Amino acid sequence: MASSSGTKRPPPPPPPFARLMRSRDPKNEDYNILPFDDSPIMKLPEIKTAVEAVCKMENLPRINGLVEKDIFNWLFSVLGFQKGNASNQREHLIVLLANIHTRRKDLGLYDEVEATKRTIRQLKNEFFSNYESWCKYMHIPSCFSKNERYSEAEQQQLHLIYIALYLLIWGEASNARFMPECICYIFHKMANDVHQILSTTDTTQIPDESFLSNVIKPIYLILSKEAGKNKEGKASHYRWSNYDDLNECFWSEMCSSELHNRKEGMPLPPADKILNQFFAGNQFNIERWKPKSNFVEVRTFWQLYRSFDRMWIFFIMALQAMIIVAWTHSGSSFEDVLRRILSIFITYSILSFLRAILDIILSIHAWRCSQLGQLLRYLLKLVAASIWVVVLPVAYSTSVNDPTGLLKFLNQWTGDSQNQSLYNYLVALYMMPDVLGIILFLLQPLREKIELSDWPVINIMWWAQPKLYVGRGMHVGTFSLLKYTLFWILVLCVKLSFSYFVEILPLVRPTKLIMKIDVNDYLLYKFAPNVKHNMGVIIAIWAPVVLVYFMDVQIWYAIFSTLLGGALGAFRHLGEIRTIGMLQSRFESMPSAFDRCFVPSSGPDAKAKNWRTSKEPKNMSKFSQMWNAFIHSMRMEDLISNRDRNLLLLPSSPNDESKVQWPLFLLASKIPAALNMAKEFKGEDDTELRKIIGRDKYTYAAIRDFYYKLKHIVCSLLEDEDDRKIVEDVYGAITESLGKKVFLRNFNVSSMPLLAVKLENLLKILMAEQLDDKAFKNQITIALQDIMEIIILDVMIDDKSTLEGDLKNNQISHKYYKKQRFRKINTSDVKSEYWSDKIIRLHLLLTVKESATDVPLNSEARRRITFFANSLFMNMRSAPKVSNMRSFSVLTPHYKEDVLYSIDELTKENEDGVSILFYLKTIYPDEWTNFKERMNNKPPQDCLREWVSYRGQTLSRSVRGMMYYKKALELQCSMEFADCNAVSNDDHVREKVLPDLKFTYVVSCQIYGILKRLKDPRQKDILNLLLMYPSLRVAYIDEVDEVYYSVLLKGDANTHHEREIYRIKLPGLPTKIGEGKPENQNHAIIFTRGEALQTIDMNQDNYFEEAFKMRNVLEEFPHSHGSQKPTILGLREHVFTGSVSSLAWFMSNQETSFVTIGQRFLASPLRVRFHYGHPDIFDRIFHITRGGISKASKTINLSEDIFAGFNSTLRLGSVTHHDYMQVGKGRDVGMNQISLFEAKVANGNGEQTLSRDVHRLGCHFDFFRMLSFYCTTVGFYFNSMVVVLVVYVFLYGRLYMVMTGLEKEILEDPQIKHNSAMEAALLTQSFIQMGMLLVLPMLMEIGLEKGFRAALGDFILMQLQLASMFFTFQLGTKAHYFGRTILHGGSKYRATGRGFVVRHAKFADNYRLYSRSHFVKASELSLLLIIYEVYGESYRNSSLYLFITFSMWFLVGSWLFAPFVFNPSGFEWQKTVNDWADWKQWMGIRGGIGIQPEKSWESWWDEEQEHLRYTSMRGRVLEILLALRFFVYQFGIVYHLDIAHHSRSLLVYGLSWCAVLVILIVPKMVSVRRLQMFHMDLQLPLRMLKGLLFLIFLAIMIILFKLCGLTLSDLFASILAFMPTGWGFILVGQACRPCLHKLLWEPMKELARAYDFMMGLVLFTPIALLSWLPAVSEFQTRILFNQAFSRGLHISMILAGKKYGGASST
Repeated sequence: MASSSGTKRPPPPPPPFARLMRSRDPKNEDYNILPFDDSPIMKLPEIKTAVEAVCKMENLPRINGLVEKDIFNWLFSVLGFQKGNASNQREHLIVLLANIHTRRKDLGLYDEVEATKRTIRQLKNEFFSNYESWCKYMHIPSCFSKNERYSEAEQQQLHLIYIALYLLIWGEASNARFMPECICYIFHKMANDVHQILSTTDTTQIPDESFLSNVIKPIYLILSKEAGKNKEGKASHYRWSNYDDLNECFWSEMCSSELHNRKEGMPLPPADKILNQFFAGNQFNIERWKPKSNFVEVRTFWQLYRSFDRMWIFFIMALQAMIIVAWTHSGSSFEDVLRRILSIFITYSILSFLRAILDIILSIHAWRCSQLGQLLRYLLKLVAASIWVVVLPVAYSTSVNDPTGLLKFLNQWTGDSQNQSLYNYLVALYMMPDVLGIILFLLQPLREKIELSDWPVINIMWWAQPKLYVGRGMHVGTFSLLKYTLFWILVLCVKLSFSYFVEILPLVRPTKLIMKIDVNDYLLYKFAPNVKHNMGVIIAIWAPVVLVYFMDVQIWYAIFSTLLGGALGAFRHLGEIRTIGMLQSRFESMPSAFDRCFVPSSGPDAKAKNWRTSKEPKNMSKFSQMWNAFIHSMRMEDLISNRDRNLLLLPSSPNDESKVQWPLFLLASKIPAALNMAKEFKGEDDTELRKIIGRDKYTYAAIRDFYYKLKHIVCSLLEDEDDRKIVEDVYGAITESLGKKVFLRNFNVSSMPLLAVKLENLLKILMAEQLDDKAFKNQITIALQDIMEIIILDVMIDDKSTLEGDLKNNQISHKYYKKQRFRKINTSDVKSEYWSDKIIRLHLLLTVKESATDVPLNSEARRRITFFANSLFMNMRSAPKVSNMRSFSVLTPHYKEDVLYSIDELTKENEDGVSILFYLKTIYPDEWTNFKERMNNKPPQDCLREWVSYRGQTLSRSVRGMMYYKKALELQCSMEFADCNAVSNDDHVREKVLPDLKFTYVVSCQIYGILKRLKDPRQKDILNLLLMYPSLRVAYIDEVDEVYYSVLLKGDANTHHEREIYRIKLPGLPTKIGEGKPENQNHAIIFTRGEALQTIDMNQDNYFEEAFKMRNVLEEFPHSHGSQKPTILGLREHVFTGSVSSLAWFMSNQETSFVTIGQRFLASPLRVRFHYGHPDIFDRIFHITRGGISKASKTINLSEDIFAGFNSTLRLGSVTHHDYMQVGKGRDVGMNQISLFEAKVANGNGEQTLSRDVHRLGCHFDFFRMLSFYCTTVGFYFNSMVVVLVVYVFLYGRLYMVMTGLEKEILEDPQIKHNSAMEAALLTQSFIQMGMLLVLPMLMEIGLEKGFRAALGDFILMQLQLASMFFTFQLGTKAHYFGRTILHGGSKYRATGRGFVVRHAKFADNYRLYSRSHFVKASELSLLLIIYEVYGESYRNSSLYLFITFSMWFLVGSWLFAPFVFNPSGFEWQKTVNDWADWKQWMGIRGGIGIQPEKSWESWWDEEQEHLRYTSMRGRVLEILLALRFFVYQFGIVYHLDIAHHSRSLLVYGLSWCAVLVILIVPKMVSVRRLQMFHMDLQLPLRMLKGLLFLIFLAIMIILFKLCGLTLSDLFASILAFMPTGWGFILVGQACRPCLHKLLWEPMKELARAYDFMMGLVLFTPIALLSWLPAVSEFQTRILFNQAFSRGLHISMILAGKKYGGASST
């Protein structure tokens, strides 16, 4: 800063905010939250304090020719920022300061000055935590190290300047916001510039947008250039640099050198220069090697081994040890067994050597930009591994007594020496690093300090892999470590025990026998005649078992995580209130629980310890306010009717809170029941009657409530004092009789029902609408007279036994009959809302006879009420005052999704004649009835549009739900400030403005500007949302003359148009750099506010009662979970689309189990929960300084959400999960939409497998946390693929044994025949295949929250509705897309659609979607099963074998026919006929430019091979190798033909190829299309040629049958042999397409068309047959829509389009 001895500045003009006013107009309309005018909000003390801090300009150098307003104005002037950016960040910082300052000050520990000082210090620590870590890592002093010479006040001002500078840089950084260390570098450079400026007394102004054009634009151009190399996801990852590559340049040694080489006072080079140096490289100059930093994303499954090598090494070593133990199970000494087991360390060295090779090979594309030290690490690691891989086997050979094979050679090489101890010493030396790792694992604090240390000696210890900026010190508390360690020890013990006793030990004895059997009758030609020990059979037997061994850890994880996750949920009190009946029993404790959760305490000991069971009515008035607001919100959502609302509302509490009035649904039917009890009571003892009635506390409450309210109403009706005296005398007589316990003597309780009828008549009169006041009063008079006569004549008894009682009765009777009573009636009070509510309450108390458990009727309303009640008794943080809560924002990205359905969309009928409106009226009949009741049966069109849109997955539904936060905050403010006796003017203002200071909602409508230019109706709907919700903000990307801006809008109620708040210029179109959704979020995140940020998707909803808990959730941030404070708070979701179809129900249960029990267990105890999508809440400052709330690199970050969790964990964040708050979420309900979603997720997981984030987490987590990480992320998808692979390996192994005859020769041996060990092992595979892995957590969560009887019922119902078929089918989807993504890429965002009507999908649509992923694979498996059934012999009587083969046939059937079984109207005859015509037309249309795949088979076929067009050479080779399996069939079957006469000659196989060539070539020779290519018009010769060829074929077949021994079975066998061969040709041709001439490609295409036609015909035949049968379609509809049928819906009517009164009727 300028020296104090320099020129003094003139004093700043007061007040501070006056300098920030945008115009002379005292009212500013173009503002976001703070208007910076004379509005009351600007006069709040916390706002004034924050503004004063920002406007403090003392000691800052003067800018020539400019009057500075505040530090933002000064910074944008001297550094060239944009005015819009400065205005945006000015408000951002002031709101942050004000919110934190209020919380600090309210603690009562600090005065105003100290609170301000601590607020700025806290903000500085939060904003610059990552920056200071970066400086420490780079070994450079941070900008704060230069502050010692300043006074404390000057340091405080300087800290604010630095915070403002960082915010201004971040606000204009655009796409560079995804590069946090790049931002750190820019900040460091500009902070030095600011430091230089502060040392002067004057400075000059820099033009606006200089920072954007000179700093950000060059970085953007580099990003854009690299993104262009991606070729829309088609290029390999190593050919271009993504966000992570470029960001990691700024914590590389090259950047560190630049920082260190600059002398004091010299400016640092700009950030784009650092990036250009990165592209130039500094080690190798190989042009084709593109610049990658630290990691290269290579498409290979070896990445999975490289990332989780410790797990694979452990399992391989354990497998080897178990095989050794099983092999030497008997007959060997312990020493011999132990010596053999020690050979596992040789395996360890080999696997470590493999890892070292992979490190070099897979990172070779990063060598160009790698530092020499990093390359030396890799090479030294390889050298060391090479040495050990030689030394250990040599040493081991010296310890073996009688070595054989390779060990014998090594033993001879070492001179036949025997030295067991040498090998042991070497093993001990080799394992020293692992022993050190175990010690550090047990001493977590020490390991964390070592990893975060920068000592050179520490770096040498980790020479095996480079030390990175991220991923260091990712450790949890000791207790958390102990929990997940014990969990995995338990899982591994059970898994290894099962593997040993079930999978390995039973196979050892048969293996030994097989190795000794000498096979003479080999049925095929032997290409390798010298293979000994029947190794082919051993491999065929062991291969599937070994695969299951590696895969079944997923099963054991699922089992134990389900059990323990359920127990954890029970400990968290989930499911304690799951029905209305349970709610009724606990409702009395709810006010106390509400007080504990939501009413801020006045001290640490203010809350009762036994609040869960306390029945003391604390803060009943506040509880009733909140409860009633909750009920009213459900009424406005039409979930409940007016009657339900009245039954659920809680009356306002009287002044005496001990006299609690309960809601009517608790008191329902209590008075009618009490009347019946009284009528049937025969005794005369008051005590006994009281005891009977008093058994139910709510019965007593209902009677008491009715008794006193009736008196108040009747007395208010009577104007005459004598009339009132009579009523009071009656009540006095009753009270006196009750007090003396003679009520039954003085009153006839059997007449009470008649009195109730008269009272009901009075209440009906009072409730009715009366136009004539005189007639109304007469009706009341008559009703009161009837009631009084019933009381005097029937109810009151002339009891002669008590003179006093008889006298009292006579007095009442005398007064009543003295003159005509009740003539003077006062109706003014009764017509008021207050008395009207009381009358309705009395009427319902008297007339409602159904049980309380039946209120409300709507299932969704019941679910919400019970969940909210249950959550009050869960482990929820106590809420702070609204003024002290953390401020937060909600961000929702929007692209082209529906905003609000138009009337045309509501009434437009689909192909079945069904409109959206009719569909929803049928699906939600009770809500439609409630809506009409609310609208008085005349709903306006706008309200009708809203009703429909609020039941879809629309933006309007999401906005309505999120704006409940504002309503909840407004209610909380009114409740909070109602407690203040002397409310100041500031408090009145604070109550009004606090919700806006604490909550901001931004919807990032990316293309709003385009919609406005096109006059799209969606723009008008978005504008209406802005006008409906004044606090809503819309951010969009605007384009003006090819210049792009980020713009923030709000609604203007005066002009009914949008009003622009901020406009910030961008360096270019941001969304073209990365994935669309994260880029959309990133451009709008600068307009969010607060300390927390909740991300919400377009398909989500929120509820008022859940919004009320936001204060509680945000209180989780300052509390440690383990050793860390959370940076992401995970919330559960409720899937609201699960009640219509069976598929929707399956998906809803699957999703619900994942977002509840799954994520609960991931967060604790496993500590591997990440960000799996919205509605998680981010620590906003933590994440905006570390790269944002998602990652956006093209393709690799397809699943952008989870990478935010990866990034947070790598940067020492922590993710938790909280079950007490939920947010609604929609899911797709159609088969095809679900499959597209599963494909998208599988694609994303495939890309995750290749990513640096997964690699670093896998390498840097401790062993047990790494196991958790593997099984819950990419391991789940890899194991799903292995499940399918096991089926292939098993069947191809059987095919080998059957075709060679080895099965008959070996497995039919009596000693082996009855050993079914392999089938027992494969049971685990079937367990996963049939969906049990997904069903287990579903059952546990349903049982926990709904009861285990309901869970069992749901499980049975799901099986009856073919859930196993659905899950088996989706298993194929996961396996196909996951595997293809890793091998070839091609992952992309797949729009699933969020439509309403579940409609019929055409056969051609299903074929296009599932042909290659399911139908082809299922056909292959069915072919294998058929061949095995025909030629196989063994295990036919084994029940396990039957189950295994059944499960495989079930898989085949599911993959072939599930899309048609779950297709609405899939077996309706007319639709089947139409589908056939459509499919034939699609098959016949030729492709070409502009022809969509939906129109032509050729276009679809070309698109289906797109991944092969852009795959690497390695991918093509792998595809060819995989295709070679289809040629095995022909080789095996032709030797079994009768015509072969048991010949083993290679000639037989050669002749079969001649037959194949003839079959393929002859049809092409006579093709008309082929002749037309040569312009030949030879129709007659062609026919003659065809006839001749037919005769020749017939003659050949006769000769073969008569002379060569050809049989009919040979013909069928030839089909099984030659069909796969043709398909193999097609696959090889597709992989080699670039090498094929057009003359070869066209026949290949026609052959593929023929195969697809045949496959379609095979699929269509059973569909047509079932469609012809009359009852099948109805049965299918019942399966698909059982949930709807159970709700009484007419789904068959919907599908048939039969409407009642028309689809558009309202």
